[in-house]
Amino acid sequence: MRWTKSLINTLRDDPQEAEIISHKLMIRAGMLRKVSGGLYIFAPLGMRVLKKVQNIVREEMDRAGAIEILMPALQPIKLWEKSGRANQMGASMFRLKDRADNTMVLGPTHEEVVTDYISREINSYRQLPCTVYQIQTKFRDEIRPRFGLMRSKEFVMKDAYSFDVSLDAADASYQAMFDAYTRIFKRCGLKAHPVEADTGTIGGNHSHEFMVLAASGEDGILFCPECHYAANQERAERKTDGSPFKERPAGAVREEVATPGAHTVDEAAAAVGQPSRQIVKSLVYIADGKPVMAIVEGNDELNECKLRRALGCAILEQADIAATEKAVGAPFGSIGPLGVKIPVYADIALKGAKDVTVGANKDGFHVKHVSIEDDVNVTLWADIATVKAGDRCLHCGAPLTMERGIEVGHVFKLGTKYTEKLGAKYLDAQGVPQTMVMGCYGIGVTRTVQAVAEQCNDADGIVWPVSVAPYVVDLVLLDPGSEEVAKAAYALEEALEAQGIDVLVDDRAERPGVKFKDADLIGCPWRVVAGAKALAKGCMEVRRRGEKESRLVPVDEVASTLASEVAGEMALLHSVG
Repeated sequence: MRWTKSLINTLRDDPQEAEIISHKLMIRAGMLRKVSGGLYIFAPLGMRVLKKVQNIVREEMDRAGAIEILMPALQPIKLWEKSGRANQMGASMFRLKDRADNTMVLGPTHEEVVTDYISREINSYRQLPCTVYQIQTKFRDEIRPRFGLMRSKEFVMKDAYSFDVSLDAADASYQAMFDAYTRIFKRCGLKAHPVEADTGTIGGNHSHEFMVLAASGEDGILFCPECHYAANQERAERKTDGSPFKERPAGAVREEVATPGAHTVDEAAAAVGQPSRQIVKSLVYIADGKPVMAIVEGNDELNECKLRRALGCAILEQADIAATEKAVGAPFGSIGPLGVKIPVYADIALKGAKDVTVGANKDGFHVKHVSIEDDVNVTLWADIATVKAGDRCLHCGAPLTMERGIEVGHVFKLGTKYTEKLGAKYLDAQGVPQTMVMGCYGIGVTRTVQAVAEQCNDADGIVWPVSVAPYVVDLVLLDPGSEEVAKAAYALEEALEAQGIDVLVDDRAERPGVKFKDADLIGCPWRVVAGAKALAKGCMEVRRRGEKESRLVPVDEVASTLASEVAGEMALLHSVG
């Protein structure tokens, strides 16, 4: 491909709207162009990367035994009503009416559609197991689209769905997809870590996320350096011995104290002269339409995902000021668990607490020396706090560390959540109807593209792995007007492409410095320079992206040298250790 014949426009400066390095670089390299918030055009270079990632995904899904299909992006709301998720997805789902006044949705995911399809196609145990997948556009009305392709309103996703006769068989399908994901991300040049994860609105009882470590990541990941436990912050659990405040000071009794203007944990701690950990944080939530209270230590944050699991509810939202005051019958800034008539869910770190301070349900007052177990009617003790760095590992007790990560893939064990509601049954060997057991598996394909750029870059631009680079070789003509240079360059282009190595020929009438900067910015793995001086020595300059120095290679050896190096790097990416 000649640069002058392609639509490649690079930028010298960072775009104002881009916040993270990968977003900045992909726009500067002419790979992405913004249409509106959360909506992007893949320009020619970006499209080539996207297609290469899609090809890797297809190859590994096919290798794992999955069958490719394509489902409509537009879905009838009635399928979502059957599954019970029509309301659960909330405002994030795009809804519209067709001309017959039927409510339709733009699919954020396809569990309902695929289960309905399989329920009509499979009727015997002899047809199972079956895993189908698609690569297709999804739509989610993000409140705050940001970070380019990382959180957008429209994105390309690979979603797969397995159907099995039993839980044991479903475990085998899950493992096959887990292994396929490991190979996919390795081949894309990503260091992706599988971690335990929350199942969210998808449902099910077990899942793993594949996370790419990056300082810009939106997700916190907890790691144990001793036993290698790993989980995202929504799912992570910790070891706790309960509250350290197990005894009241001699002679102390429960007492109400004035704390004027103290509405936060820190303000209350200062007012009563106690550490923030000794203050109990009380929060009101609406769970499936009913108010509940959750309490945690003052230096902890409530984990809404854990609370939702503990409650077993479909929809969980924090109550606003009016709903909180109505549920508790007290001013918003002074609520506590004493005497409330709504269910109280207490974090396990409060177990044994006999000397803590809580809101008095009375403006400007708190209550000291409270025993949670004796004075509070606790509905359920549960692990509902967000784990943080320094907390102890649930499995071995070692201090946990935390890093930031970008989710690129997610695998779920769904069980019969959808198959029961949508009637996906099969006849077993005795002719008895049984419900299929299901799993689902997603990869954010467009997000994976940007995650590679986020992980693989330097001060000069993107450093694409050879497997997903827009072009493997950037062939720079220093003297494009020279017939000798052009002849040698185009002969090399033909020789490389004959061996399956794609080449971008920079034939622009630009200064060498401009071409070299652009070559580094767009990040092709190898740069070859064809110039009159080197050709006079019978050579071309070859440089691996990321290396400081070029090397002179005889013209008749350039193609074979590059072919050998490319093959070696591709083999490394294909190997899974």
